[in-house]
Amino acid sequence: MSTGSPKRRLAAGAALVVAALVTTTACGGGSDSDDGGDKGAGYNAALDKVVNASTKKGGTLKFIGKQDFDSLDPQRTYYGMTWDFMRFFTRTLVTYDTKPGEASNKLVGDLATGPAEVSADGKTYTYKLRDGLTWEDGSKLTSKDIKYGIERIWATDTITGGPAYIKQTLDPKGEYKGPYKDTSKDKLGLKAIETPDDNTIVFKLPKPNGDFEQFLAMPTGAPVKQSEDTGAKYTNKPFSSGPYKVQSYKAGKGLTLVRNTNWKKSSDPIRPALPDKITVTISANLEENDKRLMEGDYDLDVNGTGMTQSGRVTAVQDHQADIDNIQTSFVRYVALVQTTKPFDNVDCRKAVFYATDFAGLQQVRGGKVAGGEIANSVFPKSIPGYTDYDPYGVLARKGKPDLAKAKESLKACGKPSGFSTKITARTNQPSEVDAAEALQEQLGKVGIKLEVDPIDGAQSSSITGSPKVVKERGYGLTMSGWGPDFPTGQGYGQPLYDSRFIFPNGNYNESQIKDPEIDKMFDDAIASTDPAASKKIYEDMNKRLLDNADWMPFIYEKNISWRSPRLTNVYSSAAYNGRYDYVMLGVTK
Repeated sequence: MSTGSPKRRLAAGAALVVAALVTTTACGGGSDSDDGGDKGAGYNAALDKVVNASTKKGGTLKFIGKQDFDSLDPQRTYYGMTWDFMRFFTRTLVTYDTKPGEASNKLVGDLATGPAEVSADGKTYTYKLRDGLTWEDGSKLTSKDIKYGIERIWATDTITGGPAYIKQTLDPKGEYKGPYKDTSKDKLGLKAIETPDDNTIVFKLPKPNGDFEQFLAMPTGAPVKQSEDTGAKYTNKPFSSGPYKVQSYKAGKGLTLVRNTNWKKSSDPIRPALPDKITVTISANLEENDKRLMEGDYDLDVNGTGMTQSGRVTAVQDHQADIDNIQTSFVRYVALVQTTKPFDNVDCRKAVFYATDFAGLQQVRGGKVAGGEIANSVFPKSIPGYTDYDPYGVLARKGKPDLAKAKESLKACGKPSGFSTKITARTNQPSEVDAAEALQEQLGKVGIKLEVDPIDGAQSSSITGSPKVVKERGYGLTMSGWGPDFPTGQGYGQPLYDSRFIFPNGNYNESQIKDPEIDKMFDDAIASTDPAASKKIYEDMNKRLLDNADWMPFIYEKNISWRSPRLTNVYSSAAYNGRYDYVMLGVTK
């Protein structure tokens, strides 16, 4: 599938319009209109402060999105937008603070009274639960429910797709087989977690891991009531421990949450639970979605990936006070699949780096303002491990390709006239498909023929996340994006680069990097108690991954996001990669 130049010119033109307009509005601030808009808010108002602070309850909070949640099962979700949204009906022992910007990265007690009491050797974590914790049926939520929920991560033949940090840390040899194969009477046979009473839970780590509490803040650390567990079908009707419960969910269509009348505010200092109802509509018509947001039919985009070209231009021209230009922690990248020939050869991989027009990809994504800066590091700038190391001269050439070096690399890998391969891109991420088509055109100039295979993003964990499917379909490249699970080198890079994180399903080491040196670097950095020492290890890892052309970053993502003037308590949260903090939102009439 090929894309002609008119579309490319349109993208560049729209990017220039937005860049020029945003530069002027950045100085101008808010709007003086009397049309009921958020007069005091203004462009970029929600980046570092709360817009429209309010404790007013009532109304319906209305989300719209181009792509459905990957899963409503807490142990199976790996999308940042789902993690943000899921806190409406799912609680964890600890969670991220409900504050704007970087302050949100602090962990605070949720089901637990506070962060863990940690033993001197860093191997034992003890939590006391809050009083009054309940399930949606009014029954008491106990430490055993939390243990059972976490145990589900081990049931990898049924519970697929979610992060594996807890499993890898508590049971590195994979001795426990999960609750569905558990022969103990109560199905709570995982020895690394103890529940001495209903209000206490203790984790015993084989070796210290300074990020362990960060793992428990993810939905994978959420409780599941054993009698309500429907295995692979749990995503259709998860049982609520939060202020809202699922009234209805139709995959690919929409979701409605209503109040959980058995939730007690006294047991939950985090969630204000302001709206009476929360709706999510899934619609693949992106331009129409943006239009309906601006017309007030919906309040915000649940995907949090920014507006379309046409939406951005209209929003900047007519609704400056209702948008934020958010620097996310996401990196947009191309994974080079090392199990697919000829990418088992480092020089064939290097040819892709040299032949790529990074500046062209940046324009397709929306330019520097709406798309982001050109990336040269396998870690985002917010993660210790980022450096300005630039072995392919990407920044030195301002993103332009070096076709002569690309041809030299092709000659060195025994493919002087190029080769053919396939690249995946997610249809629910139209700029991803556009970027794949742009790359197709770019690599074609040195004889690398790309076939673009668009896939449904909601299915990606079983397509590009399945090494078996990748092999069967002959995928050589995967275009995607990644944000940190938590703000450390481990929290960003381990699922992407560690060979022990290659899974039959829900695999995010899409390059299938199997480098013992990289694995050892993760072990050394995680074991280190000196932040400066672990930072140096991650910097060395960045160099090694780039030198080996294992994984090609191309953009540090920015986007232009819409926030309805009727929303209250809106702010960007670093803990959720720059997205708005959904659980705090309310609505006015």
